[in-house]
Amino acid sequence: MWNLNYLQFIDLGRLLSQRLCSNCIARLRQCDGSHRRGLFLLSRNTSFVTQIQSASKSPWRVLFFGSDDFALESLKRLHVSRDDTKAGVIGSLEVVTLSRDAPVRKYAEQHRLPLHHWPDVDLSAQFDVGVVVSFGCLIKENIINKMPYGILNVHPSLLPRWRGPAPIFHTILHGDSVTGVTIMQIRPKRFDVGPILQQELYEVPKNCTADELGATLAVVGSKMLMDTLKHLPERIASRKEQPKEGASFAPKISSRMAWIIWEEHSCDYIDRLFRAIGSRIPLKTMWMDNPIKLLDFVGKCNVSFTAAPYLSSVPGSVHYQKESNTLLVRCKDGWVGFKAVNFKKRLSASDFFNGYLHQSVLKKSPSTNSCLFQSYKETHLPGGHNNNMLLLLCNCTL
Repeated sequence: MWNLNYLQFIDLGRLLSQRLCSNCIARLRQCDGSHRRGLFLLSRNTSFVTQIQSASKSPWRVLFFGSDDFALESLKRLHVSRDDTKAGVIGSLEVVTLSRDAPVRKYAEQHRLPLHHWPDVDLSAQFDVGVVVSFGCLIKENIINKMPYGILNVHPSLLPRWRGPAPIFHTILHGDSVTGVTIMQIRPKRFDVGPILQQELYEVPKNCTADELGATLAVVGSKMLMDTLKHLPERIASRKEQPKEGASFAPKISSRMAWIIWEEHSCDYIDRLFRAIGSRIPLKTMWMDNPIKLLDFVGKCNVSFTAAPYLSSVPGSVHYQKESNTLLVRCKDGWVGFKAVNFKKRLSASDFFNGYLHQSVLKKSPSTNSCLFQSYKETHLPGGHNNNMLLLLCNCTL
């Protein structure tokens, strides 16, 4: 099926170049020129043309797919535009969302927007264009084809870099200095591979967290979305396929990413890891054969061996710095600091030191490993075997 996403009423030669037969052209000329609501879908396998009703210019009838706070920013801007009859960009707005706790669903219910519960989407109403933002589900081809202008996606990266569900986290984790937002048309069966309608670059601020970057790009993306909808036929006409070079994948973040390997991870990497996932998943290590969460990260700490010659240079070594009330931990190339931990309960650095690391406590401990930090690694074994856990014991100094 050829989905002619938009069709302007143009000269006969242009129409013939679109491989439309004379009968089709005659039917086009019969359309009401003031409203121009004719779109034809031509099948290569059949000898007939079917007409479906769609607008050739705004205001558009929009079906929005979204879930989280990033998506909510675009929905809010679409909603405001719908109520702005003078702007004439959005004519109607309906919403498709997921769980009951999704911010998009709560907003739609609060403002009484027509709501569809995925995957039960009622397509009996006619829509001109779909918009999907941070939805997380592949949209089937039959739904895409119901939209004469396809479905637009607001994606917070410079595609084809960071295709996938977590582009913002990987932008921070990998230390990208430049990112941006892409408005694209989606395609069925694969995420983030469709043609690009608009892109804008954004310089990543130094020490920016994923949450901060996401909030900024949500605003940038919502403005770009409205700009694209204001000039939709022109943007679709000038769309470009994504380049084959430079593609990378941004998988979902998981709790496995939070484990610190002191022998391998540098100060800069731990800093980026915290800024990428720390607000959602606490960084973790092993202590006394049990997991411990590392909280209130303060970044790289300058520690002089001349001033403190008793400190160990072995990765994983722990030192309590009394003057700053900070736990210092040695990693691959330096020291990083934490103000608190969670070991059975939340403990400040001083509470952890007094309860577990003080010499008077250690003397009572029967275990020779009672103050050893450990790196946790998971190795995937061939043949379907279960994961093995490798604990790398490291020294601890007081």
